[in-house]
Amino acid sequence: MDTYGDMVTLLLCFFVLLYSISTINEEKWMIVVRSFNKNAIMNPNDEPPGPTPSSKSDGGGSGMPALDEVEQDLNELYEFLAAYAAANQETGDILVSKGDGYVFISFSDAVFFDGDSTVLREDGKELLDGIIPALDQCAPSIDQLRVLGHTAQVRADDPNPAPGDRRIASGRAATVAAYIQEGIPIERLHPARIVDEGHGQWLNVAPHDGTEANRVKNRRVELIITGMDLDSTLGDSVTQYRTMYQTTQELKTTG
Repeated sequence: MDTYGDMVTLLLCFFVLLYSISTINEEKWMIVVRSFNKNAIMNPNDEPPGPTPSSKSDGGGSGMPALDEVEQDLNELYEFLAAYAAANQETGDILVSKGDGYVFISFSDAVFFDGDSTVLREDGKELLDGIIPALDQCAPSIDQLRVLGHTAQVRADDPNPAPGDRRIASGRAATVAAYIQEGIPIERLHPARIVDEGHGQWLNVAPHDGTEANRVKNRRVELIITGMDLDSTLGDSVTQYRTMYQTTQELKTTG
């Protein structure tokens, strides 16, 4: 009887084990597999589709846009920004370019802020008010809107003190990001998709030679608008972040 009882107990444990692994989160499993082999090829028929973001949790509309819709939205956004930049060059240097899956726009910082200030000027607000409707229009196709803040080195032979330099750059980026966030409804573009970054003086586009002309070029704010990556099985950047974070936490718990 003891032997029989042990066998039944082991069988019960065996079936409990089978049941516990009968349901697998395929998205998290793919992350684990690709963490060991980034070139792992999944069977397209077995590969889980990317999650569809909801307007309540991630923003950007009621569903994932089609690839041609993303490309069309980015093209229309670029054309609008290019025309807008050409019509507003008197307010400062505005550069617009387009790459594979993204649109880039750079403003002279003098347009938005006074020296050593993070308070958005009225003419800067007017410029942003002109592009926010275009961003709202293509919001369902936007994966991430990054705002980059930069400063200028005051003296040619002496870098700015790090704390103040970083603080001003980050403050300017955060100010512009917050202004854009307030101008686009949360159900159109979730705030998690708006990212502000302060780079200080270290991504200069002109020499740090102490001249005012080059300081103006380096003192700027930039926007990088990336479209949805529909080739990713995990979908957009917010969903990828959440899935990877949850997977990491679970691995820590079980490991």
